[in-house]
Amino acid sequence: MTVVPAVVGAALAVAAALTLARLVRGPSMLDRAVALDVLVAIILAALGVEAIGADDPWVLPTMLALSVVGFTGSAGIARFLVHRDDDAAEDER
Repeated sequence: MTVVPAVVGAALAVAAALTLARLVRGPSMLDRAVALDVLVAIILAALGVEAIGADDPWVLPTMLALSVVGFTGSAGIARFLVHRDDDAAEDER
């Protein structure tokens, strides 16, 4: 049973590395925001795998708090980008 969390952890590590590459290299701010949201999801999945592997339910409140912070951060970034694009469109007119 210990092989499964190790394999899933390795897959999540590869996914996190690729997401970090997109976060650093992303051509636009929206790409970086999406990459940051995906990175939070990967961290949540890793915490879930760790909770299952260690049979420790006390990680779940941490996961809940991190998901709320990730959602509000993504919503805030999206709102900021919408207002910034509106201002840029008004400046071009």
